[in-house]
Amino acid sequence: MQPARTMRRYRSRTIINRFMLVLTVGSTGVALIPLVLILAYVFQQGIGAWDVQFFTDSFRPVTLGEGEVQTGGVLHAIVGTVIIVGVALLMAMPIGIMAGIYLAEYPGNRAATIIRFCTDVLTAMPSIVVGVTAYILIVQRTQQFSALAGSVALVVLMVPIITRTTEEMLRLVPDSSREAAVALGAPKWWTTLTVVIPMAFSGIVTGILLALARAAGETAPLLVTVLGNNNLAYSIFEPMQALPLLAYRYTEQPFAEMNEQAWGAALLLVLIVLVTNISVRLATRKRLAR
Repeated sequence: MQPARTMRRYRSRTIINRFMLVLTVGSTGVALIPLVLILAYVFQQGIGAWDVQFFTDSFRPVTLGEGEVQTGGVLHAIVGTVIIVGVALLMAMPIGIMAGIYLAEYPGNRAATIIRFCTDVLTAMPSIVVGVTAYILIVQRTQQFSALAGSVALVVLMVPIITRTTEEMLRLVPDSSREAAVALGAPKWWTTLTVVIPMAFSGIVTGILLALARAAGETAPLLVTVLGNNNLAYSIFEPMQALPLLAYRYTEQPFAEMNEQAWGAALLLVLIVLVTNISVRLATRKRLAR
C-alpha cells in the first residue's frame, strides 16, 4: 500500500507542477502581448521617417517643393536628450547609490525610516508635479527656461528608483560575506566598498537603467522647464529640445510628415532604451564571469 500511495502522490505533484508551469508560461505570454503589439505598432509607424536627413539635420520650417512637404530632422532633439538625461544621470547616481547604501547598511535608525518613506512617496509622485516644482524653484527664479531645470526635475524622478533598487540589491548580499570581511579586520566602510557593492553591482546597474529609461521617456517635466528649441543647442543654461518633447509637439502639427517624425522619434526612444539595457547586461555578465 505504501508504494502505491507514494506513486499516487508523485503523480499528483507531477500534474500540479506541469499545470503551474503551463500557467506561468501562459501568463508570461499574455503579459508580453501588449508589449509586442506596442513595439510592432511604433516600428510600423515610425520606421518610415528614418533616413539620413532624420538623424543629421535639425529643424527646418516646413516648405513645399515639387508637390511634397520637406522638413528637417531631429538631430537637435537627439543631442538635447543626451545632454539633459546625461546631466540628470550624473547628478542622480551618486545621490541614489549613497542613499541606497545607507538604507541597506544602517536600516534600523529613525533617519533611515524617514528616508525610506520619503523615497517611496517620491517614487509615486506624478511627473507633472515634479516639473511644476522645478519650474517654480528654478525657472521662475532665474527667469529662464533651461536644460538644467529639466535635468533637476528628472533627478527627482530618478533618485528614488536608484535608491530603492540599490537598497534591495545590497540586502540580497549574504551576511556571511560581510562577516568574512570583518573577520579579516576590514572596517565596515571598506567591506561595503570592496565586498558588498561588487557583489550587488549588476543589480545596481539595473536600477540605474530603470531610472534612465523613465527619465528618457518623460515629457511632462520638460514641458514646463526645458520648453524646447528648434535650433541645435549645447548649453544647459538655455532652452533645449528633447525627443519626447519633440514627439509630443509634432503630434499637434497639421502636417502628416511632422506626425511621422513624431513616430520616428518615439521609435528611436524605444530603441535607445532597449539597446542600452541589452548592452549593459552583456557587459555586466562578462564582468561577473571573470
